[in-house]
Amino acid sequence: MKKSHIITKRVLGLSLPFALLLGFSSCKDIVEVPMPETNTVVDVLLEDSNFSTLTTAVTTAGLADALSGDGPFTVFAPNNIAFNDFLAANNLTASGLLASPALATILTYHVVPANVTSGQVAAGPVTSLEGSKFYVSIDPNGGVWINGNTRVTAVDKMASNGVIHTLNYVITEPTQNIAEIAVGLSTSSTPQFTQLVAALVRADLVGAVSGGDSDNLTVFAPTDAAFEALYDALGVSGINDIPLETLTNVLLYHVVPARAFSQDLRNGANLPTLLTGKTLSVDLPNLEINDSGLVPSMLNIHATNGVIHVIDQVLLPE
Repeated sequence: MKKSHIITKRVLGLSLPFALLLGFSSCKDIVEVPMPETNTVVDVLLEDSNFSTLTTAVTTAGLADALSGDGPFTVFAPNNIAFNDFLAANNLTASGLLASPALATILTYHVVPANVTSGQVAAGPVTSLEGSKFYVSIDPNGGVWINGNTRVTAVDKMASNGVIHTLNYVITEPTQNIAEIAVGLSTSSTPQFTQLVAALVRADLVGAVSGGDSDNLTVFAPTDAAFEALYDALGVSGINDIPLETLTNVLLYHVVPARAFSQDLRNGANLPTLLTGKTLSVDLPNLEINDSGLVPSMLNIHATNGVIHVIDQVLLPE
């Protein structure tokens, strides 16, 4: 009997907590524990109506959860105006962009898997979350640019898992090298660079300006009109009348072995070229390289292996 009594007490002791638990669970006035508020880069962007296009794109691409993680993330965020300008320039609609299979790739190209505040931004290549590089330039006035055509307009919008900087355009990874861009423009509806391409072919230098992001070149590309003016000055009828060695040296003199966007140029600088021992001088007030004018509407043509700046005269080494 004593043993039975002990068992009964134990059963009663165990059943009481379960009874209490059932009683509480059936109560209508359940006290809910509030979830902690988050302030991730996604939350910060959602709270700002200037980034509604970006947040819609992030959600559509299925990136919201990833960018709400621990991070850290630095987001270079195009605002709504930036997206509108990008869509107009590329003859796209918002719905077309959101339906693009490249949407996630475009968006992750704007994200760096690190916490980079404005004070830590430096000129040079940056590897994005997408895996490709974009290029930061700092102009003579301290302005920050990406890939030569996009400006940082506001900085240091802080989040719990990173920081956001505002862009005035959408950045995209280049898909063609310098040679491919030149050839494409030479066969467009309004051809340009037909003479430059012919010169590169004759001098067997097409391969020298064909490459990927491990190459870093800046090509100052003369217009067709610039080559025609050269032919007149030399009294020749075309590329084939110029001695091959001379032509090769002239072309090498147009190539700088560095990826220099216009914002990277400094007045009075001497730029080394692929022609050994020869440099180019920079005159920013007059927008000139040596005595050749830079064409403002055709600067910073970004390629996989560098950048093209169009000039209005052929550069001749002394």
